[in-house]
Amino acid sequence: MFASRVSAAPVRTLTRLCALLLLLVAALARGSELRVRVRLADGLVTEEVLEADSDRDLISVEFKQGDGTLITFVADFKQDVKIFRALILGELERGQSQYQALCFISRLGRNEIIPSESMARLRQKNPQAIRLAEERRGLEQLEMSAAVNISRASQLSAHIHNMCSEAGEAIYTRESDVRHWLDKGVDGSMFEVLPQACHSTKDLWQACLCTYSLRLEWYPCLLKYCRSRDTTGKSSTYKCGIKSCSKGYHFTYYVPQKQLCLWDEET
Repeated sequence: MFASRVSAAPVRTLTRLCALLLLLVAALARGSELRVRVRLADGLVTEEVLEADSDRDLISVEFKQGDGTLITFVADFKQDVKIFRALILGELERGQSQYQALCFISRLGRNEIIPSESMARLRQKNPQAIRLAEERRGLEQLEMSAAVNISRASQLSAHIHNMCSEAGEAIYTRESDVRHWLDKGVDGSMFEVLPQACHSTKDLWQACLCTYSLRLEWYPCLLKYCRSRDTTGKSSTYKCGIKSCSKGYHFTYYVPQKQLCLWDEET
């Protein structure tokens, strides 16, 4: 009896180790992180953090701009929604808070970024290299003429609340996207069409249309395919890499006070 208890102990230990190893493998399969050094338009080098979660079918890209603004981009493939968040450092001497959060939500188009499963498999051979995108895509103009109520926004994407909670009422989308989501049965009470205001004003407390621009300097936008032949001469294709892109976004949106977008001030 005593001997059987002694021999069972290593078996239990081995079983626990195998279970832990399986959990670790599963965690690695679900998500991954890639850090890429990228040169920004102003010449500064930043580090982009790209994360993929194949279980949630999600990709995120995050980096700091030269002025300290933290940019986060999320692609929610399950809902075909993309989310941009900017955490902009405030000008304390001009009465602004420590930072200001903006969120822009729109539909995710096809071939904008590679699938989450493909992103999760990416590995970097030379982490010290400074990357430049192979393709520089054009600037996309987005008129964000509607506001999104964050308390109901989970219908669009479960990730909006975590991403945009700090933005409060500064969560914007396009009317064309609103119409698309309404056609799909989304509750229209989460949207509010914003008033049209003048583009320029010198009064810091007057409503106006503000603009904000950002650029994703490097992200995997397409999969590359190569051809091979087997011993019988039959041709086939296989995934053999990625194509990297750079893309800019220019948002126009309503603010109740010009004080909320002093970076857009006319000189």
